[in-house]
Amino acid sequence: MLVLLPPSETKWAGPRRGTAVRLDSLSHPDLTPAREKVLDALVEVSARPDAVEVLGAGASLADVVAANTTLRTRPAAKAAQIYTGVLYDALGMPTLPATAAKRLLVVSALWGVLNPRDRVPGYRLSMGTDLPGIGPLHQFWRPHLTAVLAPEGVVVDCRSAAYAAAWVPDPETSGRTVGVRVLSGGKVVSHAAKHTRGLVARHLLTRGGRPPKNPAALADAVAESFEAKLLEPTRRGGSWTLEVEAP
Repeated sequence: MLVLLPPSETKWAGPRRGTAVRLDSLSHPDLTPAREKVLDALVEVSARPDAVEVLGAGASLADVVAANTTLRTRPAAKAAQIYTGVLYDALGMPTLPATAAKRLLVVSALWGVLNPRDRVPGYRLSMGTDLPGIGPLHQFWRPHLTAVLAPEGVVVDCRSAAYAAAWVPDPETSGRTVGVRVLSGGKVVSHAAKHTRGLVARHLLTRGGRPPKNPAALADAVAESFEAKLLEPTRRGGSWTLEVEAP
């Protein structure tokens, strides 16, 4: 089982002291050249007078954008600490057992993918950005992630639409991929979905027994703690959908 998450919009900037990010020490080292390109482009753009507009961050985040210029030198911390916000508060990533880290990946506009133990600084960059020198980030990352991600077993896809576009499962993998759709009172919700997806991910990563190996077993596992319904793919080669009622 592999759980795919989007990053959080809010991030901890990182500690005041410590070692800076080492790209060659991150998981999936085949992504190092691509990470170098995006990192260089982001640092350059973040020093521009119009950086806030280019990155779509808003004037209130000008200091956060400016901090992107120090990404290569600022102390790094585990991704489990860097990502914060509604989904990650519900997930409690820093308190997950060590075995869970092997089943969890965060899809990132800057780093491609990270596991919870990868050490990075906080940053500001969204997958929906058309980054000067790189282009639309979901298009840039798609071939790179396709080359390195070959998940085995069922894939629990908790990503938002922009991050889902950066890695699209092939026909064989899509038959084992389940997107999590959150409902409240039978209606699809957005903000509350982050909280529920975090709870669902934590349940799957901490429950006893063996991880589910197929969509049906996944639905049964989620149904241990949530009201859930598994929907078959709507097209040939498509992914499954698990509708989960928000608690």
